[in-house]
Amino acid sequence: MEVVKVREFRLQDTDLWLLPQKAVFLPAHSALLIADLHLGKINHFRRSGIPAPLGVNNKNLEVLVEMINNWKPQLVIFMGDLFHSHYNEELEGFKQITHHFASVNFKLVRGNHDIMSDLQYDRCNLKVYSELHLDQFILTHEPMETVPQGKYNLAGHIHPGVRLHGRGRQSLTLPCFFFGNDKGILPAFGAFTGYVRMAVKKSDAVFIVTGQKVIEMHHA
Repeated sequence: MEVVKVREFRLQDTDLWLLPQKAVFLPAHSALLIADLHLGKINHFRRSGIPAPLGVNNKNLEVLVEMINNWKPQLVIFMGDLFHSHYNEELEGFKQITHHFASVNFKLVRGNHDIMSDLQYDRCNLKVYSELHLDQFILTHEPMETVPQGKYNLAGHIHPGVRLHGRGRQSLTLPCFFFGNDKGILPAFGAFTGYVRMAVKKSDAVFIVTGQKVIEMHHA
Protein backbone atom coordinates (compact mmCIF):
# COMPACT_ATOMS: atom_id res chain seq x y z
CA MET A 1 0.00 0.00 0.00
CA GLU A 2 1.28 3.43 -0.90
CA VAL A 3 1.69 5.75 2.07
CA VAL A 4 -0.90 8.50 1.82
CA LYS A 5 0.39 12.02 2.42
CA VAL A 6 -0.37 13.04 6.00
CA ARG A 7 -1.35 16.38 7.49
CA GLU A 8 1.31 17.70 9.83
CA PHE A 9 0.09 19.68 12.81
CA ARG A 10 2.23 21.37 15.47
CA LEU A 11 0.70 21.07 18.93
CA GLN A 12 2.39 21.86 22.25
CA ASP A 13 5.76 22.10 20.48
CA THR A 14 5.27 18.56 19.19
CA ASP A 15 4.66 17.32 15.65
CA LEU A 16 1.46 15.34 15.14
CA TRP A 17 0.87 13.55 11.86
CA LEU A 18 -2.88 13.34 11.22
CA LEU A 19 -3.58 10.29 9.09
CA PRO A 20 -6.53 9.90 6.70
CA GLN A 21 -7.15 6.51 8.31
CA LYS A 22 -8.38 8.56 11.32
CA ALA A 23 -5.36 8.00 13.54
CA VAL A 24 -2.44 10.10 14.81
CA PHE A 25 1.26 9.30 14.53
CA LEU A 26 3.70 10.93 16.96
CA PRO A 27 7.13 10.64 15.32
CA ALA A 28 8.96 11.80 18.48
CA HIS A 29 7.63 8.71 20.28
CA SER A 30 7.20 6.41 17.28
CA ALA A 31 3.66 6.06 18.59
CA LEU A 32 0.42 5.40 16.73
CA LEU A 33 -2.73 6.66 18.50
CA ILE A 34 -6.10 5.09 17.66
CA ALA A 35 -9.45 5.83 19.31
CA ASP A 36 -12.73 3.95 19.27
CA LEU A 37 -12.09 0.94 17.08
CA HIS A 38 -15.21 -0.82 18.47
CA LEU A 39 -14.33 -4.31 17.27
CA GLY A 40 -17.40 -6.54 17.37
CA LYS A 41 -19.92 -3.71 17.08
CA ILE A 42 -21.25 -5.01 13.78
CA ASN A 43 -21.87 -8.48 15.18
CA HIS A 44 -23.48 -6.95 18.26
CA PHE A 45 -25.92 -5.05 16.05
CA ARG A 46 -26.69 -8.04 13.85
CA ARG A 47 -27.41 -10.27 16.85
CA SER A 48 -29.86 -7.60 18.00
CA GLY A 49 -31.64 -7.68 14.64
CA ILE A 50 -30.21 -4.36 13.44
CA PRO A 51 -29.08 -4.51 9.77
CA ALA A 52 -25.36 -3.84 9.51
CA PRO A 53 -22.87 -4.38 6.67
CA LEU A 54 -20.76 -7.52 6.74
CA GLY A 55 -16.99 -7.22 6.48
CA VAL A 56 -16.59 -3.94 8.38
CA ASN A 57 -14.65 -5.55 11.22
CA ASN A 58 -12.29 -7.23 8.76
CA LYS A 59 -11.76 -3.90 7.01
CA ASN A 60 -10.92 -2.20 10.32
CA LEU A 61 -8.28 -4.85 11.05
CA GLU A 62 -6.89 -4.64 7.51
CA VAL A 63 -6.40 -0.89 7.86
CA LEU A 64 -4.73 -1.40 11.25
CA VAL A 65 -2.25 -3.86 9.72
CA GLU A 66 -1.57 -1.48 6.80
CA MET A 67 -0.81 1.39 9.17
CA ILE A 68 1.57 -0.69 11.29
CA ASN A 69 3.37 -1.86 8.16
CA ASN A 70 3.58 1.68 6.78
CA TRP A 71 4.61 3.64 9.87
CA LYS A 72 6.42 0.89 11.77
CA PRO A 73 5.54 2.28 15.21
CA GLN A 74 7.30 1.06 18.31
CA LEU A 75 4.16 1.82 20.32
CA VAL A 76 0.46 1.51 19.45
CA ILE A 77 -1.97 3.07 21.91
CA PHE A 78 -5.69 2.33 21.67
CA MET A 79 -7.48 5.20 23.39
CA GLY A 80 -10.49 3.30 24.60
CA ASP A 81 -13.39 1.28 23.19
CA LEU A 82 -11.10 -1.10 21.35
CA PHE A 83 -13.79 -3.76 21.72
CA HIS A 84 -17.47 -2.97 21.67
CA SER A 85 -18.59 -5.27 24.45
CA HIS A 86 -17.97 -8.74 25.85
CA TYR A 87 -15.85 -11.39 24.14
CA ASN A 88 -16.49 -11.79 20.42
CA GLU A 89 -14.72 -13.57 17.58
CA GLU A 90 -13.03 -10.37 16.39
CA LEU A 91 -10.75 -10.68 19.42
CA GLU A 92 -9.11 -13.72 17.83
CA GLY A 93 -8.29 -11.81 14.66
CA PHE A 94 -6.94 -8.92 16.71
CA LYS A 95 -4.84 -11.33 18.80
CA GLN A 96 -3.22 -12.67 15.61
CA ILE A 97 -2.18 -9.12 14.70
CA THR A 98 -0.62 -8.31 18.09
CA HIS A 99 1.27 -11.61 18.11
CA HIS A 100 2.45 -11.12 14.53
CA PHE A 101 3.87 -7.69 15.41
CA ALA A 102 5.55 -8.99 18.54
CA SER A 103 8.16 -6.21 18.57
CA VAL A 104 5.45 -3.53 18.89
CA ASN A 105 4.33 -2.41 22.35
CA PHE A 106 0.49 -2.43 22.40
CA LYS A 107 -1.31 -0.46 25.12
CA LEU A 108 -4.97 0.16 25.85
CA VAL A 109 -6.42 3.13 27.72
CA ARG A 110 -9.57 1.46 28.99
CA GLY A 111 -12.85 2.88 27.67
CA ASN A 112 -16.42 2.44 28.82
CA HIS A 113 -16.96 -0.42 26.34
CA ASP A 114 -13.76 -2.27 27.31
CA ILE A 115 -15.39 -4.63 29.80
CA MET A 116 -13.69 -7.94 29.03
CA SER A 117 -11.63 -9.75 31.65
CA ASP A 118 -7.96 -8.90 32.09
CA LEU A 119 -7.17 -12.44 30.90
CA GLN A 120 -8.52 -11.64 27.43
CA TYR A 121 -6.38 -8.51 27.20
CA ASP A 122 -3.34 -10.48 28.35
CA ARG A 123 -3.98 -12.99 25.56
CA CYS A 124 -3.74 -10.09 23.10
CA ASN A 125 -0.43 -8.80 24.54
CA LEU A 126 -2.25 -5.66 25.66
CA LYS A 127 -1.22 -3.65 28.70
CA VAL A 128 -4.23 -1.83 30.13
CA TYR A 129 -4.22 1.61 31.78
CA SER A 130 -6.75 4.14 33.05
CA GLU A 131 -4.68 6.94 31.44
CA LEU A 132 -1.25 7.33 29.88
CA HIS A 133 1.29 10.17 29.86
CA LEU A 134 3.55 11.01 26.92
CA ASP A 135 5.56 14.08 27.92
CA GLN A 136 3.00 16.90 28.20
CA PHE A 137 0.17 14.82 26.74
CA ILE A 138 -2.34 13.01 28.95
CA LEU A 139 -4.09 10.27 26.99
CA THR A 140 -7.56 9.30 28.20
CA HIS A 141 -10.65 7.75 26.68
CA GLU A 142 -13.16 10.36 27.77
CA PRO A 143 -12.05 14.02 27.63
CA MET A 144 -10.91 15.33 31.02
CA GLU A 145 -13.16 17.90 32.68
CA THR A 146 -10.13 19.74 34.07
CA VAL A 147 -6.70 19.50 32.47
CA PRO A 148 -3.69 20.16 34.75
CA GLN A 149 -1.80 23.35 33.95
CA GLY A 150 0.95 22.80 31.42
CA LYS A 151 -0.63 19.58 30.16
CA TYR A 152 -2.73 18.78 27.09
CA ASN A 153 -5.39 16.08 27.01
CA LEU A 154 -5.83 13.81 23.99
CA ALA A 155 -8.97 11.68 24.05
CA GLY A 156 -11.59 9.85 22.01
CA HIS A 157 -15.06 8.69 23.01
CA ILE A 158 -17.03 11.49 21.36
CA HIS A 159 -16.65 10.43 17.68
CA PRO A 160 -16.30 14.07 16.52
CA GLY A 161 -17.70 15.25 13.21
CA VAL A 162 -18.56 18.48 11.42
CA ARG A 163 -21.37 19.23 9.00
CA LEU A 164 -20.48 20.68 5.62
CA HIS A 165 -23.12 22.51 3.61
CA GLY A 166 -23.21 22.45 -0.17
CA ARG A 167 -25.28 24.38 -2.64
CA GLY A 168 -28.95 24.44 -1.91
CA ARG A 169 -29.93 22.38 1.12
CA GLN A 170 -27.31 19.67 0.69
CA SER A 171 -25.23 18.79 3.73
CA LEU A 172 -22.81 16.07 4.76
CA THR A 173 -21.32 15.20 8.16
CA LEU A 174 -17.72 13.99 8.10
CA PRO A 175 -15.34 12.81 10.85
CA CYS A 176 -12.73 15.23 12.12
CA PHE A 177 -9.75 15.78 14.38
CA PHE A 178 -10.71 18.46 16.89
CA PHE A 179 -8.16 20.48 18.90
CA GLY A 180 -9.26 23.00 21.51
CA ASN A 181 -7.23 25.07 23.95
CA ASP A 182 -6.31 22.26 26.32
CA LYS A 183 -7.81 19.09 24.85
CA GLY A 184 -7.97 17.35 21.49
CA ILE A 185 -10.43 14.70 20.32
CA LEU A 186 -9.52 11.98 17.83
CA PRO A 187 -12.09 10.71 15.32
CA ALA A 188 -13.46 7.21 15.76
CA PHE A 189 -11.21 4.79 13.88
CA GLY A 190 -13.88 2.13 13.47
CA ALA A 191 -16.31 2.23 10.58
CA PHE A 192 -20.06 2.28 11.26
CA THR A 193 -19.67 4.31 14.46
CA GLY A 194 -21.51 7.53 13.57
CA TYR A 195 -20.45 11.10 14.40
CA VAL A 196 -21.30 13.76 16.94
CA ARG A 197 -21.36 17.30 15.52
CA MET A 198 -18.90 19.56 17.31
CA ALA A 199 -19.51 23.19 18.23
CA VAL A 200 -16.48 24.91 16.72
CA LYS A 201 -14.98 28.16 18.04
CA LYS A 202 -12.54 30.36 16.14
CA SER A 203 -9.73 29.31 18.46
CA ASP A 204 -10.23 25.61 17.66
CA ALA A 205 -8.19 23.75 15.06
CA VAL A 206 -10.33 21.32 13.10
CA PHE A 207 -9.19 18.87 10.42
CA ILE A 208 -11.80 17.07 8.32
CA VAL A 209 -11.18 13.53 7.11
CA THR A 210 -12.53 12.96 3.63
CA GLY A 211 -11.54 9.91 1.61
CA GLN A 212 -7.75 9.83 1.44
CA LYS A 213 -7.25 13.42 2.60
CA VAL A 214 -7.08 15.38 5.85
CA ILE A 215 -8.18 18.96 5.22
CA GLU A 216 -7.99 21.88 7.62
CA MET A 217 -11.33 23.55 8.21
CA HIS A 218 -11.15 27.32 7.82
CA HIS A 219 -13.54 29.30 9.97
CA ALA A 220 -15.88 31.79 8.37
